[in-house]
Formats: sequence, C-alpha cells, structure tokens
Amino acid sequence: MHAAAARIDPAQGLHIENGQQPSVLNSLRPVSAEKPACYLPQAEDSILVQQKNEMGPVGPWATGKADWGPLAGLTGTRPVVDKYSITRYSEGEWRSHNKDVLDDATTEQHRANLIDWNGRQCLEQTQSDVDKNQEDNTRRLKQREMEIMRWKCELERAIAAAAEEIAFMEEQRRRLKQAASVLQMPESIAGECLERRTGRMDSELVRDEVEEELIKEVALCSEIRDIFSRTLKDVEKQLMEDRVAKQRLEYDWSDKQISHEIDALNSSLNTRSTILMFKPGAVIFPENQSTPEYWEHFTKETLLEGEATRQRSATLRGTLDAILNNAARDLRSQADRVELALNKRIACTEEVTKKLETELKQILRQLADVEDLIKGLKEAVRRMDIPMKKAQTRLDNRLLRPRVENCRDPPHFGLVGEVKSIGENVAALQGQLGQAQKSQESMTQVRNALEREIMLKRKTLEIDRDRIRKVRSHYPSSTALSGY
Repeated sequence: MHAAAARIDPAQGLHIENGQQPSVLNSLRPVSAEKPACYLPQAEDSILVQQKNEMGPVGPWATGKADWGPLAGLTGTRPVVDKYSITRYSEGEWRSHNKDVLDDATTEQHRANLIDWNGRQCLEQTQSDVDKNQEDNTRRLKQREMEIMRWKCELERAIAAAAEEIAFMEEQRRRLKQAASVLQMPESIAGECLERRTGRMDSELVRDEVEEELIKEVALCSEIRDIFSRTLKDVEKQLMEDRVAKQRLEYDWSDKQISHEIDALNSSLNTRSTILMFKPGAVIFPENQSTPEYWEHFTKETLLEGEATRQRSATLRGTLDAILNNAARDLRSQADRVELALNKRIACTEEVTKKLETELKQILRQLADVEDLIKGLKEAVRRMDIPMKKAQTRLDNRLLRPRVENCRDPPHFGLVGEVKSIGENVAALQGQLGQAQKSQESMTQVRNALEREIMLKRKTLEIDRDRIRKVRSHYPSSTALSGY
C-alpha cells in the first residue's frame, strides 16, 4: 500500500484506504435503530441468569448419572457430556466469542495496515539512508583515492629523484675509482724517476731540485690516495643511505599503490557488482590501524627523510667533484714543477757537459803541446851532449900539453866556461823538462777527471733526459686524473 494513498483514522486508530469505508468497522458500530446481528452479543446476554442446580432433560448435568460434583458444571474443566449431545458453551458465550474473533481480526488488520505503512516508510527511509550513505562513502572513497594518488605522485617524484641521485652517485663512485686507478700512473712514474735517479754516480748523486720535487710528488700522490680512500668510504656509505631511503619510499609507494587500487575498486562498486559478498568480521577496528594524522605524518616524514638524504648525497657529490678537480689540478701543477725543474737540470747539465767537453779539448791540445815540448826538451838535452863532449875533449887534449905549455891561457878559460855554460843549459833544460813532465801528469789527471765528469754528466743526462723525460711523457692528463 502506497504511503500517499493511505491514512489513519485518529478516532478509531485504523488504517483506511482513501475513498473506502471499512465495512467491518461499519458493521461493528452500534446502530440505535437496529438490533445487533444475531451472531453478536445481545442485550439480554448481559443479564445474569440465576443458575439452578437442578437436573433436567437438557443441560450440562443431564448425564443420566448420579455422579455430579461441585466442579461438574464448570466449563473448561472437562467436557460436559450429556447423555444425548456434547455441549460446552452457551449462546451468549458463542456470540461473545464471535465478537472477540471479529475484534481480533479488525485489530490485526489495523496493526497490519500500520505495519505495512510503517514498513513502507521504513523501506523508503532505509533505502534513502542506504543510498545516501553509499553516495557519501563513495565520495569519501574517491576523496581518499585522490589524496592517496596525490601522495603517491609525490612519492613517485621522490623515488625518481632518489633513483637519479643514486645514478649520479654511482657515476661519481665510478669516476672516483677511475681516478684512483689513474693515480697509480703518477705514483709509478714518480717512483720510477726516483729509482732511476739513484743510478747517478759519484758527484752526480746530488739532492737537487728535481729530487725534491719528485719527493713532493710522491708525497702528494700518497696524500691524494688517502683522501680518495676516505672519500670512497663516504660515497659507499652515502650510496647505502640513498638506497635505504629509496627503498623506504618504494615501500610506502607500494603500500599506497595497493591502497589506491583497493579504494579505487571500492569506489567503483555498485549494487549491480558481481563480486559483492557477505564478509563476517569485516566491521572491526584492528589494533594496528593508524590514524589519518599519523598516516600523513608518516608519509611526510618519509618524503622529508628522502629529500634530506638526497641533499646530503648532492652535497657529497659536490665535495667529491671538488676533491677530484683539486687533486687533478694539484697533480698537474706538481708535474709541471717537476718538468720545469727537470728541464732546468737537464739544461744545466748539458751546459756543464759542453763546458767540460770544451775544457777537455783544450786540455788535450795543451797536453799535446806539452808532449811536444817534452820531446823537444829531451832532444835538446841530447843535443847538448856533443858540444859537451867537444869542449871536454878539447880540455882533455889541452891537459896533455907538456910542462910549461900547460898553462891557463884564455882558450883554456874559454873552454872551461863553455863546459860550465853547457852544463848550466842542460840543467835548465832538464828543469824545464821536469816541469813539463809534471804539467803533463797534472793535465793527464785533469783530462781523466774531465773525461770522468763528462761520463758522469752524460750518464745523468741519459737518466734525466732520455729515460725520465720519456717516462714522464706518459703522465696522465688533468681529465684522466679527475676520473673522466
């Protein structure tokens, strides 16, 4: 029955159709001009009739037996069986029973009408409430879906930034390892240069500027190696933190992806969906459920921690880039200083070698002249023998003069002077010969020293110019030293 087509009679409390009259109610209403129907209680039924306890041919005691007792006339105790018929109620009770049945039917009809109207109202209200609640919850689910989608997009951007940062850090770590690998070349070059220079001999084994610069280069390589080692540990630690932060972001994104799919599925459900089922125990609040405030706080904390980790990583990348560039610059500067000192030393050694070679040539010429002089002096001394023999022979012959003829005449004094003069000349020549021989010995020693020094200088030049310069020509460039 539609709610708009029904009304309740306030006087009788009955549910009545519009345009209809309740026939039962009309039949039950007393009519002053008419007598009640025969099946309804009559006026005489309300008059009490004195029951006489006499047995007659008709009545509840007409049993035909003398077994009457005080409870024999009570209806409902046991069926009163006449000898000729079975009777239980009187006509008044029968009419009263009819009235009760009709009243119960009318009351139940009224209650049914009320229940029908109230049920329809409740059905409409319930349907309206259910529809409203479904619409509200669908709207809430869609809002929640959009909110999850917003945070999921934020997490996706953070994950992309973290992945990009990890790629940058991986590239920087590879660059650092490459720079550490290339650093072996300057170390080996400087070490080989120092080792080669230990092959210098005697006076050339000097701690010159080249030696000091090479020692500085070795110390610089060792220091840079130590810095690279510490920085590599920091980079690997930061990479681990970046991966942990990215993993946290991915875990949160994965949870939000699942939550978004669930809420998207829930928001798409309707009453015609084929997957609707009863889920006993679904209406619970688990102990591990979080609050919306904590949910948002957790996501923000994850994003902030990821961003902080990324910023630390970016700072470390900048520091690493500066370390690599500074190391490359310092190595190249030191290499340039070594090259400059080496070139100066080579030029100086070449100059002194040329000077020594020039002096050696002069010494050789002088030595040749001295040898010629010695040869000439020896020949001159030998030539003095004949005049000495001649003068001595003359004197010896004059000593053979007899008696008075053997006098000290001027010829004799002249011959004696001649012998004396020849002896003095021979002594002078022998003195000059000795000095020439001593000069020859000295120049020979000088020649040997010059030749040795030239040999040492050439050995030094061979080490510095031919070997070390060739080795240092393989020195890596600044780009290679910086890890590229």
